[in-house]
Amino acid sequence: MARPLISRGVKPMKKKKIFVVAGARPNFMKIAPIVRAMDASPAFETVIVHTGQHYDHNMSGSFFAELGIRRPDHNLEVGSGTHAFQTASVMMKFEEICLTDRPDYVMVVGDVNSTIAAGLVAKKLGASLIHVEAGLRSGDRLMPEEINRLATDAITDIFFTTEKGATANLVSTGCDPGRVHFVGNVMIDNLFYQLGRLEASAVSGEVATLKQSIRGNYICLTMHRPSNVDNPEVLEAMLAALGDLAGEVPVIFPCHPRSRKNITRFGLDGYLSEPPINGGTVKEGLLCMPPLGYNDFLYLWKDAALVITDSGGLQEETTALEIPCITIRENTERPVTVEVGSNLIVGSDGERLKAESLKALSGRWKPCTVPELWDGHAGERITSVLEGACGI
Repeated sequence: MARPLISRGVKPMKKKKIFVVAGARPNFMKIAPIVRAMDASPAFETVIVHTGQHYDHNMSGSFFAELGIRRPDHNLEVGSGTHAFQTASVMMKFEEICLTDRPDYVMVVGDVNSTIAAGLVAKKLGASLIHVEAGLRSGDRLMPEEINRLATDAITDIFFTTEKGATANLVSTGCDPGRVHFVGNVMIDNLFYQLGRLEASAVSGEVATLKQSIRGNYICLTMHRPSNVDNPEVLEAMLAALGDLAGEVPVIFPCHPRSRKNITRFGLDGYLSEPPINGGTVKEGLLCMPPLGYNDFLYLWKDAALVITDSGGLQEETTALEIPCITIRENTERPVTVEVGSNLIVGSDGERLKAESLKALSGRWKPCTVPELWDGHAGERITSVLEGACGI
């Protein structure tokens, strides 16, 4: 019997241990394409860490199955609280698992409190820090997220950017261009992945019934930022403008708890309508719903004539599908969505919101294209760069 061949003098490569950190449901949308790609690579041992910054009882096993990734290896269960409380709590709990399980790399995404907290711990313990969605800037230091972006990028070792403007932001502040990699947008990876698996049977009955009830155009709305919902005058002006639009077409409004609380607190419930329960045709109304899961909301907004939002991720996702998007903020950290994409910034100007919305509904929206490398393969590019850093 022949003896097996033995390769002499070549030791098997030791896998690099990477902690991939997510703090909330949207963060998992961003890490999912990366984890899928890295799990298929021989170079890495990937450890998923959920800080629990935003508790979400809907993050069940089926949620992770939908994303095509396993459940987190660690859940720090930090919960809500002030910015200082969250940041400090993540740091203390994350440090414990890092001291026990010594990662070679720590990967953080986006700009939440967990991003800077895990980054600080990584650097203090000597691990290399990777920032996905690095270099994005709104220029507004009153936004907590802007502070998190600036602080995280100041200590990052390997930068992955979603747009060339973000790369330019980093290089202009002295970052080594060799450490900055323009790879595209992992949120768009996840969007295409979910669209490929999305079926009517996968969404809730309430959402399916609502969509079947609408004949013709409709608008999808998200609104939760303090600048829009914490001031009663601003909130009423926004609801009045949205109410006028809702007299033209249905406006679907999955309402964030903060927004719902303030609408009631300021006595503005009269602007809202209830979605139909037993079918029928819906032609108008600002239809207030509880917050929706990713696939439920995707099922609605992917066919909308217009999306109105103060969120960051939706600006990117609508741009990728070339759906008109109006952002009710004074600025954006994703300028490429305005420069070449379908996004338009109107601030809290209700009259302009109505005028631009009517343009979208009548098919007179501005020309737009999809930004470079927003093609569904950013996670693979990130993995390829990291394999190169590991000598593969």
